[in-house]
Amino acid sequence: MIYRIVYIALMSILLSAAPLHASEIRTESHTPEPTFSEPTEDQLMNDQALIEDYHKNELAADAVRRHITLFSEKIREKFSLWLSRSGKYLELMKGILKEQDIPEEMVFLSLIESGFNPNAYSPAKAAGYWQFIAATAKRYGLEINWWRDERRDPVKSTVAAANYLKDLYDMFGSWNLAMAAYNAGEGRIMKALNKTKADDYWSLLPTNQIRRETKDYVPKFIAASLIADRPADYGFDDLEFHPPLTYDTVVLTSPIDLDVAASCAEVPVETIRELNPELKRWCTPPDLREYVLRIPAGSQERFMDNLSSIPVKDRFTVDMYTVKKKDTFKSISARTGVPVEVILDLNDMEKIMPLTAGRKIYLPPKGKFIQDRQECAFIKKASLKQKKTTAKGKDSRSKNSAAKASQKQKKTGATKAKRI
Repeated sequence: MIYRIVYIALMSILLSAAPLHASEIRTESHTPEPTFSEPTEDQLMNDQALIEDYHKNELAADAVRRHITLFSEKIREKFSLWLSRSGKYLELMKGILKEQDIPEEMVFLSLIESGFNPNAYSPAKAAGYWQFIAATAKRYGLEINWWRDERRDPVKSTVAAANYLKDLYDMFGSWNLAMAAYNAGEGRIMKALNKTKADDYWSLLPTNQIRRETKDYVPKFIAASLIADRPADYGFDDLEFHPPLTYDTVVLTSPIDLDVAASCAEVPVETIRELNPELKRWCTPPDLREYVLRIPAGSQERFMDNLSSIPVKDRFTVDMYTVKKKDTFKSISARTGVPVEVILDLNDMEKIMPLTAGRKIYLPPKGKFIQDRQECAFIKKASLKQKKTTAKGKDSRSKNSAAKASQKQKKTGATKAKRI
């Protein structure tokens, strides 16, 4: 037990350390059909324990039944959509989890976290299939910037989730506790175990050391897993599963617009966006020397032929801005709403420095540059904060004016009294 506590403490410390030119492409074909090796005895036992050991706890059994009712009756329509959507990702994600020695059933964490929706975004600012907050995502190697959010990528985010879950299992020695920590944070679960002297997840349910959400988290996972494994047994016999995700890839060495990529693949631009959900803008990231773009399976040759026929100047769209007298990157950013780092990403510093009047610089195209939901929320929050600050300032000035008027009136009254 002492070894476990020391190990948990050590693991907790480790976990908290947390130019425009022609496109050249290399092509790769990717159909995510992983080869599965025979599971070891330990892995089979771990997979079984994820579902079966809840029967030992009456509170847990009740919670599982409650969530089965929730999914199969109260939110049946929504859960049906989640199950249908799972067909697109289960094979791919299970293969990644298997490669990382994570029980395949853990894929259903994504089912209860996001409903397999890459655009899921929570009030806590968690995003993507596995609902990573930014700090944890970056700790596990996911890139989040103006151009892309890898929490929304089904492959990259699943690799990160597998690594995180593996660390949590190594920390707590239990998949149930690992899932609880995934929900509540490793620090909170560690504190709960230390206070209660418990050594398993179910023993925490009767205590007040974890939130209701965390008490429901593993039962919710179990309920979702049971239904997903045998949907017809729970009344979901009319599901139409989305076909498994398949795609080819091309490696781009310079940015191109997504609508250009779509025209090269001869598909709607929505298809390119669906295959590359991490992309937040109108183009592939210009801040990377290479970018692996997913395109529909079987479209490599057509894509290359079509791209080679498009002039370089027509592949990537930018607006031109003429620098004015006394302009700085900060003032241009404030005027256009484009972050300074984005302006720097789009321009070769050697060509635009010093920033003198009359010089031309690249900016995102107004017709294609749209703020995403997170940025709109941030702007709205900043605007509300500014309004509150302004209102507070006006109120303060009003009170000061009233106080001065009151003092002046008192002085006038005192003067009149003296004259009388």
